[in-house]
Amino acid sequence: MRTVFAVFKNKPLVSAIVSAALLACAPSVQAQKKVELKIAHSAQGDVSSELHMVGWIFANYLRDNSDSVSARVYPTSSLGDERSVYEGMQLGAGASCSISGTAILNNFSKRVGVIDLPFVWNDYDHMNRVLDGKVGDAIAADLEKSGIKVLAWVTNWGSRNVVTANKAVNSPEDLKGLKIRTIQSPVYVETINSMGANATPMSFGEVYTAMQTGVLDGFEHGSAVVVSNKFYEVAKHIALTNHFLGPAVFACSMNEWNSLSDAQKKVVMDGAILARDINRSLAPIREKQAFDFLREKGMTITEVDTTQFREKAAALQDSIAANIGATDLLAEIRAAQ
Repeated sequence: MRTVFAVFKNKPLVSAIVSAALLACAPSVQAQKKVELKIAHSAQGDVSSELHMVGWIFANYLRDNSDSVSARVYPTSSLGDERSVYEGMQLGAGASCSISGTAILNNFSKRVGVIDLPFVWNDYDHMNRVLDGKVGDAIAADLEKSGIKVLAWVTNWGSRNVVTANKAVNSPEDLKGLKIRTIQSPVYVETINSMGANATPMSFGEVYTAMQTGVLDGFEHGSAVVVSNKFYEVAKHIALTNHFLGPAVFACSMNEWNSLSDAQKKVVMDGAILARDINRSLAPIREKQAFDFLREKGMTITEVDTTQFREKAAALQDSIAANIGATDLLAEIRAAQ
């Protein structure tokens, strides 16, 4: 007993013993430290949005299947606009991951543009098969060189159509001269201009106000986005041009990805694939539901003869693919039709 009390009376010795014990425990404490992935997207924080749905499923999967990695979703561009989010991801700052349309990635790898060409996809099945194959793998490899890791190719719920505030578009001629917002991407700008409108690149977060104030005549997007962002409050018409059946992407910072353990990478990838599969299965259902909802809100939805658009699109596809070094990828997409 005297020996024990003597030890505890010796404060330097006690301090040394406690310090040694803490150091011995440090590796296990460090191993249990939880990583939180910050998931950014531009849409509303509601599962009526395909982007938020992907993030929500992913975050819930990690919550139920991992003790070491979790995710928090930041909707409505709360971590910055899409381009600044990806630029931050390249540097390993800001958001850990982003869920977005793929067009913005043209700024980081030009060959991405081939999957956003107008009228290039026949339907969802065609697009998903190609992106899960050699074309998707090649583009993902290009993006890794830019510091962006593709976890999964997902899909927007519906083709992109022209949405206008006041003027209904019933024919290609009705588009002439209209200021139509599109993504800050050469592919999108060239496509909208080739359709006769005046392409107006603008941050997504500014579209509602620009429509409300008359700065824009319209914009182009999928029906689910019109619903989730309440654009039916400032727009009256949708013209079914179906010019883009746009894929979307769930991507993370390569710096963040490389910092994960093998076990963490596996659970992250498993969660992303689950979110992808649910997202894809819901696409045709959500698209129809969105149109039904918008009709109830008083929007007019008109069919447009797109023959003229499609004829111009073939030459535009060839030209853009050549300019971005993706002629081989375009050939693969066409061969899979």
